[in-house]
Amino acid sequence: MDLNLNGKHILITGGSKGIGLACAEAFLAEGARVSLVSRSEANLARARESLSAHGLDRVQTQAADLTQPASAQAALDAAIAGFGAVDVLVNSAGAAKRTPAPELSPQAWQDAMQAKYFSYIHMIDPVIKQMAQRGKGSIVNVVGNGGKVASPIHLAGGAANAALMLATAGLANAYASQGIRVNGINPGLTRTDRLKEGMAADARLQGIEAEEAMKRAVAKIPMGRMAEPEEVARVVLFLASDAASYVTGINMSMDGATTPMLL
Repeated sequence: MDLNLNGKHILITGGSKGIGLACAEAFLAEGARVSLVSRSEANLARARESLSAHGLDRVQTQAADLTQPASAQAALDAAIAGFGAVDVLVNSAGAAKRTPAPELSPQAWQDAMQAKYFSYIHMIDPVIKQMAQRGKGSIVNVVGNGGKVASPIHLAGGAANAALMLATAGLANAYASQGIRVNGINPGLTRTDRLKEGMAADARLQGIEAEEAMKRAVAKIPMGRMAEPEEVARVVLFLASDAASYVTGINMSMDGATTPMLL
């Protein structure tokens, strides 16, 4: 199936590792040009090196703190200066710290919204307005199943995820007539570095070792394993591409059927 991504400019926030980096690899394999945005220059340098087999002329990087709107705008401006208008925005940046409920504070709730919700919104807002001027574009938000299923170790982050899910559906409705599609993916447990933090928080809550917390978490997944970043990336590619030309406004779970639900 031709996804019609050859030559397209894909901007990926959180693109230096994990799911974001897996998305970059997948888009490059389809012939796209990729702009990676991340807070860490060092992580971006490692990501660029790992993608070098695809030709570094199709990869550019921008370091930015996306909790700051001016920094997000500067990163977008630099990406456009290098590769032109953004055809696809993939948001995979930011992760709210996983905190057991007894350890939450008003500041922890605010930090979660900054880390997850606003780090997405600060890039979505200018990008979607530019897409509207051109009458085309696709946005895929990698959110997280914590926005659908409340977890005692992820309430603040889950609330930020839920807000992003609403923004995803609402923006899809608001901009559909201008040729823009907006979709969300909610991965469950995925084999990334971020997973270790979550398991540590879960272990503290249960009074067990992190390794045991991991075993118990995986045991709850009907498929018997957690997702790989590449598996999430393949769904991102589909939703971003013309193959999903009539798909917009969805917030799709990818949790191995851990939480069967109708939404």
